[in-house]
Amino acid sequence: MKICAIIAEYNPFHNGHKYQIEKAKKITGCDSVLVLMSGNFVQRGTPAIFNKWDRANLATSNGVDIVIELPVIYATSSAEYFASGAISLLNKLNSVDYLCFGTENDDIELLTKLSDILIKEPKEYKNILNSELKKGISYPKARSNSLKAYFKNEIPEDLLDEVLLNPNNILAIEYIKALKKTNSTIVPIAIKRKDAPYNSTEINGKYASSTAIRELLSKDEISKIHDVCPSSTLKMIANNLSVGLRPMTIYNYENEIMYKLRTMKEIELNEILDVSDNIDRVLNKAISNNSTIDDIIENIKSKRFTLSRIQRILIHSLLDIKTEYVNKYKCNPQYARVLSISSKNKKIISKLNKYTEIPIVTSIANFMKKCNNEQKEMMEKDILATNIYMLGNEIPEFRYYNLDYTKRII
Repeated sequence: MKICAIIAEYNPFHNGHKYQIEKAKKITGCDSVLVLMSGNFVQRGTPAIFNKWDRANLATSNGVDIVIELPVIYATSSAEYFASGAISLLNKLNSVDYLCFGTENDDIELLTKLSDILIKEPKEYKNILNSELKKGISYPKARSNSLKAYFKNEIPEDLLDEVLLNPNNILAIEYIKALKKTNSTIVPIAIKRKDAPYNSTEINGKYASSTAIRELLSKDEISKIHDVCPSSTLKMIANNLSVGLRPMTIYNYENEIMYKLRTMKEIELNEILDVSDNIDRVLNKAISNNSTIDDIIENIKSKRFTLSRIQRILIHSLLDIKTEYVNKYKCNPQYARVLSISSKNKKIISKLNKYTEIPIVTSIANFMKKCNNEQKEMMEKDILATNIYMLGNEIPEFRYYNLDYTKRII
C-alpha cells in the first residue's frame, strides 16, 4: 500500500482541496491518501471556522482515507515550526511515501534550491540577512529580501518575488527543508493550485481561496459559495447554521483573550510563543491602553510585527502555549490522533499500526490511561484547545466540555 500525505487546514473544504486530492492520487499512483489536519485552531492565529470533526468528515467524504490531527502546538505556530512538527509526525508513521502540497509555483527544483540555502545558511546569505534584520523589518520579509539578494545574478527577481511573497510557497519551502533536515524518505511533490491565490477574495469559476469563502460566510453571502464548494461542505454549513452554529472567528474569544492578557504577569507574557524581538514592550503598552483585540492589533502591527504573528500571540496566550514547551517538542510529536477514516479503506489503519513509532490514538480515554508523561502533556494541550474552542459557540448548549473523550472517530 502506497500512502500519499497532505498537510491541510480545510478551513473550509472547497473545490480546490478536492482537486488537489484527485491530482495527488493521479500523480503518485497511491493507494491511500492520509491528511494531517490542523485541529480547532489554525496557523494564521485564529480558530478554525468549523470544528475539527466537521472538517475531517468533509475530507473523508471527498476522497481522503484517513485524517490525523496535527497537535495544536504545531498547528498554531510559525511556518517553520508548523512544517517541522508536521513532517516529524509523518516521518514517525514510517508508512508515508509521498507528500503533496499546493503551491503557486510548482517548480520543485527551485523550491528545493531555496530550501538548501535556508538549511546551510552560507556566510554571504547570513551577512545579508543580518543586515536586513537591522532595518527593523519582520523576519519573513528580511529572509525574502536576503534570498533575492543572494540569488540576484542567478534567478530573476520577479520569479523570486512570485515564489517568496506567497504563503503556500513559503510553506512548501519549509516542508522541503524539514524533509531534508530529517533525512526523510518521503518524496515531496508540488501541485499547482487550481483555486485563486492564497489571500485572494475573488471567485474564479468553480474555484476560490479559503480566504474568499470565509469572507463571504462572514457576510452571510452563502449563495455565492455554491459553485466553489462540494455539496457536502454546503450541507455541513447549512446544518450548522440551522441550529445556530455560525463560523468561528477570533472575536468569539475576545473576552477570554483580554482576560488572559490582563491577568498574566510580564514574566508570564514573555514566555508565550512568538513573544520575542522586543514585541513584549509594545504588547504590554497595547494591553494597558486598549480594551479590544482590534485596537491591540492596530497598535502593534508594523513592518516588523505582522498581523499573523500578533494573532498567533493572542491565541498562544489564550491556550497558554509557551516557547519552552514548543521547543521541547519541536521535532518530537508524541502520537497520531485519528479524527476520521473512510469506510472504503479501513486497511490503512492496520498499516499505520504495524510500522509506526508513535501511538495511533483512536480513543482518548484509553490513551490517557496508559500514556507516558510527555504524551499526556501534549494531549492535554489538544484537549484544552477543544474545551476553549467550544466556549466560543454562541449557543450555550453547544459549549461541550471534554468532547475529545466522548466524540467517536467518524
